[in-house]
Amino acid sequence: MSVRLVFDGKVVVVTGAGGGLGREYALAFGERGASVVVNDLGGDIKGGGKSSDAADKVVEEIKAKGGKAVANYDSVEDGEKLIQTALDAFGRIGAYLDNCFPCLKPITLCTFNNNFKHSIADDLIHRVHLRGSFMVTRAAWNHMKNQKFGRIIMTSSAAGIYGNFGQANYSAAKLGLLGLANTLAIEGQKYNIHCNTIAPTAGSRLTETVMPPDLLESLKAEYVAPLVLWLSHDQCQENGGLFEVLRWERSQGCIVRNKNQGMFPETVRDQWDNICDFTNATKPANINESLATLVEVLSRVETDEGLAPNPTSAMATAASGISPAVGQKLPESTFSYSHTQCILYALGVGMSTKDDHHLKFLYEGHEDFSCLPTFGVIPSQAAMMDGGLGSVPGLNFDFTRLLHGEQYLELFKLLPTSGTLTSQARIADVLDKGSGAVILLDVHTYSGKELVCYNQYSLFIVGAGGFGGKRTSDKSTVAHPNRAPDAVMTDTTTRDQAALYRLSGDWNPLHIDPSFAAMGGFKSPILHGLCSFGFAARHVLKQYANNDASRFKSIKVRFVKPVLPGQSLQTEMWKEGNRIHIQCKVKESGAVVLSGAYVDLWKLPLTTLLSINAVMLNLSGALHKGPYSGKTDVTITVSDDDFMEVVQGKLNPQKAFFAGKLKVRGNIMLSQKLEVILKDYAKL
Repeated sequence: MSVRLVFDGKVVVVTGAGGGLGREYALAFGERGASVVVNDLGGDIKGGGKSSDAADKVVEEIKAKGGKAVANYDSVEDGEKLIQTALDAFGRIGAYLDNCFPCLKPITLCTFNNNFKHSIADDLIHRVHLRGSFMVTRAAWNHMKNQKFGRIIMTSSAAGIYGNFGQANYSAAKLGLLGLANTLAIEGQKYNIHCNTIAPTAGSRLTETVMPPDLLESLKAEYVAPLVLWLSHDQCQENGGLFEVLRWERSQGCIVRNKNQGMFPETVRDQWDNICDFTNATKPANINESLATLVEVLSRVETDEGLAPNPTSAMATAASGISPAVGQKLPESTFSYSHTQCILYALGVGMSTKDDHHLKFLYEGHEDFSCLPTFGVIPSQAAMMDGGLGSVPGLNFDFTRLLHGEQYLELFKLLPTSGTLTSQARIADVLDKGSGAVILLDVHTYSGKELVCYNQYSLFIVGAGGFGGKRTSDKSTVAHPNRAPDAVMTDTTTRDQAALYRLSGDWNPLHIDPSFAAMGGFKSPILHGLCSFGFAARHVLKQYANNDASRFKSIKVRFVKPVLPGQSLQTEMWKEGNRIHIQCKVKESGAVVLSGAYVDLWKLPLTTLLSINAVMLNLSGALHKGPYSGKTDVTITVSDDDFMEVVQGKLNPQKAFFAGKLKVRGNIMLSQKLEVILKDYAKL
């Protein structure tokens, strides 16, 4: 490590320094020779109360190590008093660290009073974060101008940069703070006053209730302090920057600490060019994408990858390993199930015994017991679970940045209500979307050697684009007709919808764990996209196929926005021949959740229907294939393959009946007259 950074003779004011980030800043400055003003009201995390204890303890810690420090207990709204403490104790002010703590009480826009202007004026968040920071800066400004030196660090937040649910007041204040900092950087430059902004994510008493313990451990406040110390040093010429410990175009940055090792401002200084290198910059669009990068970096630290500069374009292309991955096969997977899984899935996508027409999908003893067509996605999921994608040679990307973009499902025969299915998956293609890459994963699912269904998963990898690949696939989504929908169907999801659906095999904690959902920027666990997919498909099946699963051919959807359990799903449908265009919305908000979607239906069912008219006392009658306009005494439904098995004597009709492969409606005894066509002399 090169020459140690020191702050001998410098006076630093740190607000909110009684704990968390502020405390770490104050201790670090004190240890390196600065005279520190430790400001803290001693309030609670809701902004209430007042105590001198917090600031006094930090001052004692600094002095115990041989440093110089004084406490200040004034509100940042009294900026003059705070700066005067520095002048009285040390005679000057060199750096101001704004570290006003946030109140994490959720406040959505609708909770403000009707008089929005009045509410903002009285809002503690704005008084402390925005006006308070302004008041302290104004009090210090002329002193910095006269001495031709000053360093100001403002503390913003990812909520201010991207927005976040329940933090309308906090987000507005924090982005306003960024605007203030940028203006100060411009106005102060000629006086050698530099102003930068940080947007740290760190573990503290304010985040311990929304972050899991292991993440809190990885986000220690002490890991942010080295950046702050470097930005505050007179050697640092950075001015007007925003650092997510960002600019809206985010550099790849640089890992500056190893696992179980300390972090130092000298390392930040020495790696500064790499930290600010915007080669292969990303453009996070929301707080979720911002957090995904953080999780990726922490995983690299945990695996001891150590110091790593921003890769060049050529290095990134080689490392991505995307093109060589096309055509690669995933390990074969098997999925064994019984009628229980079929019923559980039907319940998971909203079917209920309240509707008599749903019983055929919920009761294994029903004469028409069937498996919902969209259950076809469940066996194919096994191909991706347990590290299936990660086993593909050369497919190197961060799985925390993977989003489910689109889904295509096509059936080639009725899904059996029990059995063992085998899925074979391969990387069909990789598309370059600029801001990310799309992996098209083809999964063919078989019963024995017979193809049952085909799925194509469209998986979007944030930040993996720009490699020059093609942009579209041959199974692109299509817009619905430009007219009012021909039919609309609405179902309300239950509070436990996601908890129920996940039992079909998607165990992502995002759909059940509130703390995990909060880390993703959601106010509560969200519904699985494939659950909404199942709702929309069964709406079409009911509206246009009379709940006949054998009429279902295929479905394609694009996932747009998440749904919260308890919200109502409204499916709009447009019929164009055998294609039903669909769009799914959240009824309460009007937000589109599935777009560019359609369901294709067969003109005739996949099964062969035998309709027999007969009189019990004689053998007169007729055999028909397909729909029959006359009166039907008995209807037998059986797939082509199972029918041939019966005819060839390989499948006992009675066993087929009890297994649900052969279904009889009407006069069951009359069906025995078909026995004659199964005799050898019938020459079938």
